[in-house]
Amino acid sequence: MTKLLLIILDGVPYRNWRRLFGNLEGWVEQGEAQVRRMRSVLPSTSASCYASIHTGLPPQKHHIWDNADIRRLEFPDVFSELTKAGKKTGAVTHSYWSEFFNRAPFDVVRDIEYDEPEGPITHGRFHTMHGYGHANQMTPSDYDLFGTLTRLCEAKGIDYGILHTCTLDSMGHRFFHDCEAMDHACGHLDAVLAPFIRRWRENGYEVIVTADHGQDARGHHGGTGDDQRDFAFYYFGDSDLHGKDDVLDQLALAPSILTLLGVPVPPTMTARPFFSR
Repeated sequence: MTKLLLIILDGVPYRNWRRLFGNLEGWVEQGEAQVRRMRSVLPSTSASCYASIHTGLPPQKHHIWDNADIRRLEFPDVFSELTKAGKKTGAVTHSYWSEFFNRAPFDVVRDIEYDEPEGPITHGRFHTMHGYGHANQMTPSDYDLFGTLTRLCEAKGIDYGILHTCTLDSMGHRFFHDCEAMDHACGHLDAVLAPFIRRWRENGYEVIVTADHGQDARGHHGGTGDDQRDFAFYYFGDSDLHGKDDVLDQLALAPSILTLLGVPVPPTMTARPFFSR
């Protein structure tokens, strides 16, 4: 039975993935991981992409246009379909994911941490970044988030887990990606992530490491530029990805996850899965 973890490092452009994440690229070089380019929906805004990643729908259908209008979505999504199939799910993410796929508005006392067997999110561990601004990122430590996800894997036995961290996106908005600070931050996150990938793989999980969108030379995303939309997609697992020159469609991620986990794809997810056994 396949188990899967989806790791989303928010706001990293394709170029910086391929040149700065030496551990991920080393696994590709050794044939232990596959990598492709993926392209986000439009607008390439964070919340719009989050909603699309798990529903397989574009913003023009789910109606999340930016980061200001966060609400419970009414469409089938990865969490709901997995829970209906009897799978245990876990989320270690920004609170927007809880609001989109469990309940809204987010109550920091009720929803910061929950264990709800009926789901859709079985085990939720969230952060809010309350007070976020240019001078204060309000981001939790990535190391702590990786540890929390690993705890859900080993103590709760989740079948599917998602981790989402905004560290690099927030730093990119402040420093822009072509600078010494971002070179160091990307390299450090790659080094912190690597031992957790090995541990997850040893625990029997397939792993995807990717982003929600890119970021341009002025620290912006939301528009149509390749640097704003495109990012890398690393896959550690037993399935084959489409051809090496293919650009993967972000809308295909949700049905691809369900296909990997052996769960029927709902008719609202119309993009063709990009995995094949």
